[in-house]
Amino acid sequence: MSLASVRAFLAAHAPDLEIVVTDGSTATVAEAAARHGVAPGQIAKTLAFCKQDGEAFLVVARGDARMDNAKMKAAFGGKTRMLDPERVLALTGHPVGGVCPFGLATPLPVYCDVSLRCFDVVIPAAGATNSAVRIAPGWMAELIDASWVDVCRQA
Repeated sequence: MSLASVRAFLAAHAPDLEIVVTDGSTATVAEAAARHGVAPGQIAKTLAFCKQDGEAFLVVARGDARMDNAKMKAAFGGKTRMLDPERVLALTGHPVGGVCPFGLATPLPVYCDVSLRCFDVVIPAAGATNSAVRIAPGWMAELIDASWVDVCRQA
C-alpha cells in the first residue's frame, strides 16, 4: 500500500520521476548508499518528530547527518521527540526504513534540512524498504511544499 501511495503521488505530481526498486533492503542509510552506489550523505533520510503539543512533522536530512537538539528546539519552538515506529506508520502510511515525504497517509508539515543542498541529486526512500527515487533537493522541497530549516549538526 505504501509504495502504491508514492506511485500515485508521483504519477500525479512528478510523472518524470522513476521509482527504483532494489532486490534487497535499503532500509538503513548504509544499505541504501551501497545499493545505489552513492555516499551515505546523499541518502535523504526522512525522520518523524512531534512537538510538545503533539503536532507531528517530518524532517528530511542528509543520511550521515545527526540532528542538533538546540537547533531543533530553536526551529520548532521547544523540545521535540522522535515518533515510535507504530505512530510513524500510522501517520505516514510508510514503514520505518521506507519513510519518505511522498504519498503520505496524513498531511504533515515537511521540512528539508539545508544539509541536502550540497548535493545535485539526493535519494529518498519511496514508501517501501527497498524503493527510492533520485531527485534534486530543490525539486523535492518544491514538490512536497517543504520549508528549509537548519537543524543538523555540522559534519
